[in-house]
Amino acid sequence: MSNQNHGTLYLVATPIGNLSDISARALTTLREVDFIAAEDTRVTRRLLEHFGIKKPLVSYYKHNSRSGGEKVLTRLQGGESCALVSDAGTPGISDPGEDLVRLCALDEIKIITIPGPCAAVSALALSGLDSGRFVFEGFLSTDNKKRFALLEELKTEFRTMIFYEAPHKLIRTLTDLLNFFGERRISVSRELTKIYEETLRLTLSEAVLHFTSTPPRGEFVLIVEGAAASDDTGDRLDEGIRLASVLIEDGMSKRDAVKKAADETGCSRNALYKAVST
Repeated sequence: MSNQNHGTLYLVATPIGNLSDISARALTTLREVDFIAAEDTRVTRRLLEHFGIKKPLVSYYKHNSRSGGEKVLTRLQGGESCALVSDAGTPGISDPGEDLVRLCALDEIKIITIPGPCAAVSALALSGLDSGRFVFEGFLSTDNKKRFALLEELKTEFRTMIFYEAPHKLIRTLTDLLNFFGERRISVSRELTKIYEETLRLTLSEAVLHFTSTPPRGEFVLIVEGAAASDDTGDRLDEGIRLASVLIEDGMSKRDAVKKAADETGCSRNALYKAVST
């Protein structure tokens, strides 16, 4: 139970691109708190200036999360209220805000979320892939040993997977996903809510080819189809193969034929695509 003499930490979601996406509640909170803890004070200052908000800012980012977190905690213990914001989206998701939330929770500081934009959920909704069950993996490690160990582990993950990626590492990541997972469907969203927002629904091999010829620009969210369920190796898969083969012979593209056959037979598109490709 929170200490009534302590202040409150507010987790305030901010726009991931379009400033109009900020909520009225978020603006009210930013105006009313005693101070704001920001991942990058320059980014947050521009946001505040746009909405005519003047509020003290403190820096809280990855490399000062320990010392910065202790300073924020001390002020909260003294009764002040704080809004935690990231550069974009919901704080505490794949950013150092997670550590501050943990620190405050241990000290029984009251924590309130002010919900709003989240790139991962927005891209998942756009993907057209199964959104009933999913796992969020954030950014893959740049350390090959850790990176490959995780990808090996995820090879049998049947839920839809969500990854973040920067443009200069996108082709490497897509290639690694293809090498470990084989051919699967993927939705690639970039620059969400911004002028050049784009979502491409491809297979992994198609995505590698596309971005090899079209240099990646912007920040990316990758939504990757999960592994095929084990019961798709029986009669349903055989029926799907027969139907897809007929559709392909009739002139339909392999991608469209697999989609139609999978929808009609109920088997996994991933398993069916692999089967008709061999």
